[in-house]
Amino acid sequence: MGNPTATRPPQPWTAPTASDPVGATLRLPGSKSMTARALVLSGLASGPSTLVRPLRARDTELMAGGLRELGAHVSVSDDERWLVRPHQLVGPAHVDVGLAGTVMRFLPPVAGLAAGRVTFDGDPQARVRPLGPLIGALRSLGVRIDTPETGSLPLAVLGTGRVAGGEVVIDASASSQLVSGLLLAAPRFDRGVVVRHRGAPVPSAPHLRMTVQMLRAVGAAVDDTTPDVWAVEPGPLTGRGWEIEPDLSGAAPFFAAALVTGGEVTLQGWPHSSIQPVEQFRALLTRMGGEVTLGTAGLTVRGAGTVHGLDADLSDVGELTPVLTALAMLADSPSRLTGIGHIRGHETDRVAALAKEFTALGADLSELPDGLEIRPRPLRGGTFRTYDDHRMAHAAAVAGLAVPGIEVDDVACTSKTMPEFPALWSGMVTGKN
Repeated sequence: MGNPTATRPPQPWTAPTASDPVGATLRLPGSKSMTARALVLSGLASGPSTLVRPLRARDTELMAGGLRELGAHVSVSDDERWLVRPHQLVGPAHVDVGLAGTVMRFLPPVAGLAAGRVTFDGDPQARVRPLGPLIGALRSLGVRIDTPETGSLPLAVLGTGRVAGGEVVIDASASSQLVSGLLLAAPRFDRGVVVRHRGAPVPSAPHLRMTVQMLRAVGAAVDDTTPDVWAVEPGPLTGRGWEIEPDLSGAAPFFAAALVTGGEVTLQGWPHSSIQPVEQFRALLTRMGGEVTLGTAGLTVRGAGTVHGLDADLSDVGELTPVLTALAMLADSPSRLTGIGHIRGHETDRVAALAKEFTALGADLSELPDGLEIRPRPLRGGTFRTYDDHRMAHAAAVAGLAVPGIEVDDVACTSKTMPEFPALWSGMVTGKN
């Protein structure tokens, strides 16, 4: 099971510096988290589904490709409306996970329902992302899996067309996706599933709430009333139309630009009732000096030209850490960001990578076991390495608004979740959006 992902050349990029307050109204791509979950649920449903304004990016195209490999019909020819027609799940098949945590954790449980051998592999860095607890949980639920002793990729699921299901104990302290992957496929298990988490708190709790809400939206019976326990009853899932919200994590650098430059950025198409952690994000930006409003035009962030330091537990919103770190570098007081030890297991060790790359630009910051301490001082230009991590490129772009000469070694990594990021960002800074 070799790595099927082709190597692409890096794309260097100079982060543009803002000479004036930014003023932009943008329509950004759909939520990666919602798109991934909608694809999986649609592939397991009893009838066709549509995804309206989904995210077209590497992660979601890999998810669509994985479902196709397993037998589903997934049409992505229309950027605004994807169509999924479920079909009997079959093997043999091979799923390229790329570097997508959603694909490597959501599709192995689905593969257990397929009749045949399904192999999984991806980018080299994917082989060190936490997967062992999911493999152990699936085995205890009756799924046969061949995997290296490390409990990681590459792996093979030897599906029999059904999964017994039942109760399982898992340590999901490394990623909420380890639980979400089990829950999404659970209605198709013979006995459903009861997942009990034992360990340090599960990070990114809002993503688990999203999983539960989306399961209920297609008719699944889910009980999450007991802390750290999720029970899903067996039963059919209905096809439906999914309206995909704009991606909050993808919007974060654009909103941060309003704070850094004292400008105003509006994201169009934002729903008044969101299943993403908007209120947590709103509170964080407000504490850092922003004004956040939701109106008919969309979600708007205004900056006053001064960024304030922040002492915050980001365990629920760890994806925002790189952008908030960049903001903290430009603040008028120190910051302490904690509760993010789990992001050491993301596309790269984000805590270490942020500390190393900002230190190279002259920053004064310290790594904590679960976070960062940041003491602002003037930064200088220089090369900022992304480690093939889209969120690292976002952090460099935010810092570059105020610091001339930040050279991102590879902005193409943003194609993971937003291929149009460089063009959208430059257009916002230059006023040409």
